[in-house]
Amino acid sequence: MAAKDVSVVLAHGAWADGSSWTRVITALKAEGVKVSAAPLPLTSLVDDVAALNRSLDRTEGSIVLAGHAYAGTVIALARPERVKALVYITALAPDEGEKVADVFYRLEPHPQAPKLAPDSHGLIWLPEAAFATAFAQNASTEDRAVLAAVQRPISLDCITVPAGRPLWKDIPSWFLLAEHDRMIVPETQHFMAQRMKAMTKVHTVDHTPSVTAPSVVVDLIRDAIHAATSN
Repeated sequence: MAAKDVSVVLAHGAWADGSSWTRVITALKAEGVKVSAAPLPLTSLVDDVAALNRSLDRTEGSIVLAGHAYAGTVIALARPERVKALVYITALAPDEGEKVADVFYRLEPHPQAPKLAPDSHGLIWLPEAAFATAFAQNASTEDRAVLAAVQRPISLDCITVPAGRPLWKDIPSWFLLAEHDRMIVPETQHFMAQRMKAMTKVHTVDHTPSVTAPSVVVDLIRDAIHAATSN
């Protein structure tokens, strides 16, 4: 099987949308890889998994799924047919029965992590200042302005519902561990990656390397594609 027979589907995390993958998409496209970014409503974990599955229905061939942050939970609950590899970009990976909040708050947050609370609609927005202090501190002023402007809030129903059996128990996974992550502390990332038995790459990047260090993200996805096409 060749790389052209693989579709890469990217899933954005909380407070982001598909544009957060722009540089990853253009780099993969330049190599002839079929790639798309799944739009997640962030309204509930069930809704997000359903939305991801609809995006998978629009692809052909084998699939490499990549998820950022919260979306690590979502990609692990996708329909398993055709999914050959999972790629976690500074992502959350709850086990069966765990909630997203359980792993996100497993350890004390970074001192510069934002205080998060739902609004009257049960939605959690990221304070604008947090894009510069924690979400993407290595990004340019322009990139941070765009990230803040397009942010999508996440519902409590995404993070307070127990997850089902994750695909990483059955499918090879890769993990980009961000040493300078101020949203998901590196120790928690290490715990999850080790528990998953993921092939882990450690980089001195922030929470949103798809924006601030896209080449390391592309390299990891390329590793997963290579493994998927070698079988």
